[in-house]
Amino acid sequence: MMKNVYRTGFAALLAVTALGAQAQSSVTLFGLVDMSIGSNKAPGGLRQTGVDSGKMTTSYFGLRGSEDLGGGLSAVFRLEGFLQADTGASGRFAGDTLFSRTASVGLSSKSFGTLMLGRNTTPLFISTVSFNPFGDSHGYSPSTRHYFTSGTVTGDSAWNNSALYTSPEFGGFKFGVIGAAAATQSTGAGSSNGSNWGANLGYAGGPLSAALVYQSVKKDETRPVPASVQNDTRTWQLNGAYDFTVAKAFAQYGEVKNTTTDNRYRISELGARVPVGEGAVLAAWGRVAPKTGLDRNTVSLGYDYNLSKRTDVYAVAMRDKVDTLSVGSSYSVGVRHRF
Repeated sequence: MMKNVYRTGFAALLAVTALGAQAQSSVTLFGLVDMSIGSNKAPGGLRQTGVDSGKMTTSYFGLRGSEDLGGGLSAVFRLEGFLQADTGASGRFAGDTLFSRTASVGLSSKSFGTLMLGRNTTPLFISTVSFNPFGDSHGYSPSTRHYFTSGTVTGDSAWNNSALYTSPEFGGFKFGVIGAAAATQSTGAGSSNGSNWGANLGYAGGPLSAALVYQSVKKDETRPVPASVQNDTRTWQLNGAYDFTVAKAFAQYGEVKNTTTDNRYRISELGARVPVGEGAVLAAWGRVAPKTGLDRNTVSLGYDYNLSKRTDVYAVAMRDKVDTLSVGSSYSVGVRHRF
């Protein structure tokens, strides 16, 4: 009988220990799949019609986890990869790495903030997608397209070999800094790119939010070329948003200076998100005005309807005009599901 008591007690102790370990650490699988049918024509280009992945949000999957180390300190990690759901291929394009969205590990504390090491998303990208009604839509957000797919900013939306620090909140204010170490290239006679760094300051209190961001890029991981032909850029951006309840208004202004080509790009956007029923009307106008080159004006309009907390459907159209070129236009009808 005593053996049974010991066995029962030992089993209970194992159960308590397992529950304690489970409560102190966690791993979560998450992601988003975005598919649509539509048509697009780039300025001066030919029209293409078909099924596309990631027009409103680039499809992705990921793992994130944390372990409670005690004293308010936690170990955290993120592994996130992009997905082309129309073909099942990984990455945003051919040759993109498996975890090109994020691959980092670090320490986090409510008192001291979070430090992540690895491949980290830049504060410039986070601010750009946070202060416009279309978010991180590479298909339809004017500012996301103008900063990251129009030949202005260099260095990609996330940096390899980087350290990212994000502060805790102080009365609505938060700040962050990011740095990416220089990387020697295999091409050229021992040539190497320089290092990248950036900083941001943000505020969120009541209906008002704002952010100021700066970054300097001397290594462009999307263009593996010798430093002698490297396009170095310096970017600053000011963002603001105000929620009037009946509508949320967004505004952005920034400048990108390419110190290699001595060109400067002024980038502006105004937008609004207007709740209607179980969804919202989305509208945005954006412009790129280079010192040398052609102006670009982009207007997007759409409606996003929530079927549930995790699933929405959308219909959106865009007019994209570059001076002297034929007008570009696109439209999509699609569905997003988060898991």
